[in-house]
Amino acid sequence: MTDDTASKKDHGLPLTIHAQYIKDLSFENPNAPATLIEKEGGAPTMDVNVNLDSMPMAKEGQFEVTLTVNMAAKRNDTTLFIAELVYGVVASVSDAVTQEHVHPLLMIEVPKMAFPFARQILCDAVIGGGYPPLLLNPVDFEGLYIAQYKSQKKEGQK
Repeated sequence: MTDDTASKKDHGLPLTIHAQYIKDLSFENPNAPATLIEKEGGAPTMDVNVNLDSMPMAKEGQFEVTLTVNMAAKRNDTTLFIAELVYGVVASVSDAVTQEHVHPLLMIEVPKMAFPFARQILCDAVIGGGYPPLLLNPVDFEGLYIAQYKSQKKEGQK
């Protein structure tokens, strides 16, 4: 078997990741250097939001999944930093996957694989901004998907 033949087989896996990339990255440090020197006022509060989206691509069965993470750190009323990362993944779904399972596969499994990379990128940006390392807690993408599905189902019944 040649390498070319091996790369065309999906080996029974339902999902193939073709590319991962930073689509957009923003880090704002609006009150530096004062916020880096003055550490009075206790630990900062963090506001973190995670959003997902998927779009079909031109090639049949291929999708772009984007994981967007927005973070804002404040101490009292002072903003320490604001960060946003849009992390993209190009994935294809095997023909063996039924249509009803494509969306959950894309919106649960792809983010599970991508999140550790996104978390590291944001951690590096925070360190580069002069702050201690920040490790985001793991995200329950399956729980988020189920909650969103239930919410949409309730809205559809109204």
